Amino acid sequence: MSIQGPSSPAPYRAPHHSSIKSQRVLACILCQQRKVKCDRKFPCSNCIKHQTQCVPSTQTRPRRRRFPERQLLERLRSYEELLRQNKIKFEPLHKDSSSTARSEDLQEDSEDSGAEQPESERSDGSFPTGPSKPKSACEAKNIWHALSQGFRGVNNDGDLNDGVREVMVGKTWDNLFDNDDHLLFGSRQAAVELSTLHPEPVHIFRLWQIYLENVNPLLRVTHTPTLQGRIIEAASNLTNVTPALEALMFGIYSMAVLSLGEDCQTSFGMPKNELLRKFQFGCQQALLNCGFLRSADRDCLTALYLYLVSSAWRFVVFGLPTKSVQVSVHPSTNPRSLSSMLGIASRIAQRMGIQSESNNSKYPVLEAEMRRRLWWSFVLFDARISELSDYRTTLLAPTWDCKIPLNVNDFDIRPEMKEPPAVQGKITEGLFTILRCELGEFIRHSSFHLEFTNPSLKRVAKDLPGGGNLDALERIIEKGYLDHCDSHNSLHFMTIWMMRTTISKHRLLEYYSRCCYESQTANQSDTPMLYAFKVLESDTKIISSPLTKGFTWFLHSHFPLPAYIHIVQELIKQPTRTEAKQAWEVMSDNYEARFNASILVGTSDFVSNPVFNTFTKILLQAWDALENASRNLGTAAQEPLVPPRIVSSLKVRMAEKARNEQNGNMGQQLGDFTNVDITDLLMSMPMGFGNPNSGYGMTGADTYPVDQVPLTNPSIPGQSPGLPIAQMHQMSWASMAWAFRERRGW
Repeated sequence: MSIQGPSSPAPYRAPHHSSIKSQRVLACILCQQRKVKCDRKFPCSNCIKHQTQCVPSTQTRPRRRRFPERQLLERLRSYEELLRQNKIKFEPLHKDSSSTARSEDLQEDSEDSGAEQPESERSDGSFPTGPSKPKSACEAKNIWHALSQGFRGVNNDGDLNDGVREVMVGKTWDNLFDNDDHLLFGSRQAAVELSTLHPEPVHIFRLWQIYLENVNPLLRVTHTPTLQGRIIEAASNLTNVTPALEALMFGIYSMAVLSLGEDCQTSFGMPKNELLRKFQFGCQQALLNCGFLRSADRDCLTALYLYLVSSAWRFVVFGLPTKSVQVSVHPSTNPRSLSSMLGIASRIAQRMGIQSESNNSKYPVLEAEMRRRLWWSFVLFDARISELSDYRTTLLAPTWDCKIPLNVNDFDIRPEMKEPPAVQGKITEGLFTILRCELGEFIRHSSFHLEFTNPSLKRVAKDLPGGGNLDALERIIEKGYLDHCDSHNSLHFMTIWMMRTTISKHRLLEYYSRCCYESQTANQSDTPMLYAFKVLESDTKIISSPLTKGFTWFLHSHFPLPAYIHIVQELIKQPTRTEAKQAWEVMSDNYEARFNASILVGTSDFVSNPVFNTFTKILLQAWDALENASRNLGTAAQEPLVPPRIVSSLKVRMAEKARNEQNGNMGQQLGDFTNVDITDLLMSMPMGFGNPNSGYGMTGADTYPVDQVPLTNPSIPGQSPGLPIAQMHQMSWASMAWAFRERRGW
C-alpha cells in the first residue's frame, strides 16, 4: 500500500459543464425520407442493403408545427360558441364575426325592456323573412377539420402532426395536374399578349365611366372607390397588371360596350360587334391566365360573372340591322348552354363559401359586403336564365343563408372599417339591387315559387309574415321605398316600374300555382287578367322612356311573355269579353315600344325567324277568334272590324315576307297562321326573343290608327273554345321560357 503525501499533486479532473449535453445521433437522411427505422451507424444497415450512400443528419431538426395560432383560434371559436349557446355575454375576439351574437343580445334586451318591433318591417325598412337562425345551426362542419382531429398528439417526424388539411389537399392536386382551364374555354396554341387587346388609356377611362353610368347601378358587383384607383394605376402600365384585375378590366370593357348604342364606331373607331368580340376574347384569355376554375380570387369570379352576362345579351348587339348601320349576323347564346356555364360559376362561388354567411362574416367588412353582392348577383342572374331554359334549375332556393347586401352608398363603406356602416336612409345608389334582393329573398321562401322549382324544399323554407302574402310585400316596397323615389331620376324610374312589373309577374305565377288545385270563379279568373295588363303597361313605360336608354341591355332580356300568353288565352276563350278592347290596346302599345314597327317593316330576316313566326301565330289566332265571333253575331255587316295596331303590323310584315319568298301566296300564308292549334304552339315554344336591337324603343314609332273593336255579350254562341285556363298548368313554363329571345339569323 502506498501512501500519498500531502505534497503529492492531486489528479487532474476535467471541469464539468452541466450545460453541455451529448448530441443526439439522428437517423440518416435516406431513412428519414423513407420513414424507416435507422440503426444510427455510419453507414447504416439500410443504406448498405440498398447499396446507396449514407448521409448522416448532423443538425438537429426541430419538430415542425404548422400554424399553432390556427389551433388556438379554433379552440377559442369553440369556446365562444359554447358561451353563445348558453346565452352568456362576453367580448368576442373578432367583433365583426359575432353579428349573430350581438343581434341575439339586442333582441333579448328589447324583450326585457318591453319594446316591440313591428312584424311587418325591420328596423332598416326591409321586408322580414322569418326568424333568424343561430349561426351554428346554419354553418356546415368542415370535413377536413374533423379528419385532422385524429392526428392530434401523434409523435413522429413526419407531417401527421399537422393533420389532414384542406389546403394541403388542394396543393397536392395543383402539383399533380397541369392547368386544365381549357375545359371551358378550349386550349390555346400560344400565349396572347393581352396588353395589345386593351384600348387606349383615354378609352379605358371612357369605358369605365360608361360602366359606372349604365351597368354598375343595376349589378353592383364592384366597389367604385377602391377599384377606380386600381384601374388608373393599371392603365399606366398595362404590361404589369395582375391576371385577376386584368380579367376584371376586360369584363368591364365588355359590359360597357354592350350597354352602348350604335355610336361605337364614332367613339372608339370600331364597330360595336367587333369591339365586344375583342374584349370578350381578352376576358377569356385573362381568365385562363389566372386559373379561374381553381382560383378563389373574388376579382376573378367577378370577371367571370361579367363575361357570362355580356355573353348572355350578345344577341342584342348582333341583332337586326337598322336603316343606317349594317350589323353582322352572329349566333346568340343558347340559354341552356349559359345555364350550364352558370352552374360551373356557382360551384366556384360555393367552393369560395360566398353563399354562407358564417364564412362571409369572417372577412373584413368591405370584403364581406362584396362577397354578398356577388352571390346575390349570381342568384338573380341564374334565376332569369333558368326562366329561359329550365325553371326548376335555379339557385333561388332556401338552401343558403347569405345576407342581403347593405343599403348604403359605395363611399359609405371603406376598407379600414371594423364595423358595418349604419343605413342612413332608404334611397341610395344601390336601391335597384337592394329591392331586387329583397324581392328574391321573399320569393325563394314562398310556397308558390317552390311549387314550380322544388316542392320538397318547402319544409326548410322560412315562415314568411302574413303567410307569404304578396300584398304585404308590395305595401312595404311601395311605402318604404318607391314613394321616396324621384321619377325624373333614371335609376329611380327604372326601379319603380321594374319592381311593379316583377311583382305583377309573380302574382300571375302565384295564380297559376293555385289554379292547379283549385277551381276558379268568374271574378277570380278576371283578376289575373288585370295582373297581365299591369305587367305589359309597366313594361311599356320602362322600355319607351328616354330615361332608361342606358339600361336597355338589361330590359330587352325581360320580355313579358307570361302576360302575353295569359291575355291571348283569355281572348281565344272569350274573344268579346269586356276587357278585350283594353287587351288589344295594351298589347299594341307594348309591341310598338319593344319592336318599333316603323323600323322593322320590310326586314325579311326578322319575320323569317321561327320565334317571331310562333309569336305571330298566337296573336293572329286570337284575332281570328274575334272575327269568327263577330260573323256569327252578324256585327260585321253593321260595322266592319278594324284590326288592332299589333295585328296590322304583323300582317304587313308577313305580307313582306311572302313577297320576298316569291313562291308563296300571301293569303295562304296568313291562313296557315290562323289555323294553328294553340296547344301545339305553346308546348313547342322556343326560347323566346327580346328586342332585336338595343336602340329600338328610344326613337319612336309610326303608329297605326287606333282601332275600335266592337264588343258584345261574352256568352255568345260559336266562340272559339281555345285552351281552357285550367289547363295552363299542364304546359311547360320552361318551354314558354318566360321571355322571347333572338336566335341565329337575326
